[in-house]
Amino acid sequence: MKKVIVLFILILFASIQIQAQKTILPGAYQTAEYFTLLKNKRVGLFTNQTATVGNQHLIDTLIKAGITIQKVFTPEHGLRGTADAGEKINDEVDTKTGIKIVSLYGKKNAPDSVDLMDIDVLLFDVQDVGTRFYTYINSLQYFMEAGMANHKPLIILDRPNPNGHYVDGPILETPFISGVGKNPIPIVYGMTMGEYAQMVRGEGWMKTNNSNSIDQKNWSLTIIRNKNYDHKSMYTLNVAPSPNLAEMPAILWYPTTCLIEGTVMSEGRGTPHAFAYIGHPSIPNRTFSFTPNPRVGAMSSKLYGQVCYGWDLTKAMPPKNKIDLALIIEMYKSFPQKDSFFLLPKTITSTAYFFNKLVGNATLMQQLIEGTSEADIRKTWAPALTSFKAKRKKYLLYRDFE
Repeated sequence: MKKVIVLFILILFASIQIQAQKTILPGAYQTAEYFTLLKNKRVGLFTNQTATVGNQHLIDTLIKAGITIQKVFTPEHGLRGTADAGEKINDEVDTKTGIKIVSLYGKKNAPDSVDLMDIDVLLFDVQDVGTRFYTYINSLQYFMEAGMANHKPLIILDRPNPNGHYVDGPILETPFISGVGKNPIPIVYGMTMGEYAQMVRGEGWMKTNNSNSIDQKNWSLTIIRNKNYDHKSMYTLNVAPSPNLAEMPAILWYPTTCLIEGTVMSEGRGTPHAFAYIGHPSIPNRTFSFTPNPRVGAMSSKLYGQVCYGWDLTKAMPPKNKIDLALIIEMYKSFPQKDSFFLLPKTITSTAYFFNKLVGNATLMQQLIEGTSEADIRKTWAPALTSFKAKRKKYLLYRDFE
């Protein structure tokens, strides 16, 4: 009997060990790999509410380890992730720690030389969701450029990409570069922040005023990798990356439904299920309805106070390895006034339409208007996607999905 009990305990212990080995742990958890790089240094930390290590924030983890955080830099939505999309944020002092917080989504998008005078090393830890129009990758690039221009080494604590298991969508064309797209990548690029940083540097996309090729070559970039992660992983976030992506269905639908932001339809802002509730008061023959209203992180948006009819995607899963282009086509076809579907810019040019900025070209809008099939639209994406995938391979840190 004792042998059976001992055997059971051994099997249980082995099972627990195997499970622990499979648990995905972000770079921030690998403290032994980066604490030594920060010890006795003045740290400039770029972060927000997503930088957790277990049940505590990275800021607390670093302070408890005796590491000096000189300044905290924050992206869109602020340190606590509660500001509205696009809301400009001012500098402040954290009441809990007394650390100065510098907003990089307000008067400026990158630290300047004055901000970095008293910094020895830069540290970056923010959870991304893996789409071109999610602004954190732009913030990463600006932070990299500031680090290189001011000769400050940068350490990136990598985090898994919840949409890192595929690549899809049109490649951004140069005339459509904007705040929701900087570089020639598809809507879904299938890379972690660390991998994307390598691509930004390797492809020569970084821009600085006073750097040359020697500076770029010698500038120190260190990436602390995720543990037990690869591009077949389906990673579940435990902290909302922004106020309107509060649940996993929305995060998985976001590569598709964010395109609705460029239309007159509601993308669900002002509800508990932004990017999973889609609708408009004029949509016919839909039984599902919702009414968006002001809430934290979405104080103003489209159609507030109006009953919208449309789609509830909270209980549906998007296609595993592609944007749901068929759904976008269905939504366009369901809208009764086709000439009013896309948000009109102040100046009617193809590059001014917000829908086109999100997509990265003017072609998809025209294809929707002309009734082009999903298969034929995807054929127009294929050559550039094939080229991007080959380029992407050079910068991967983890086993790919194909």
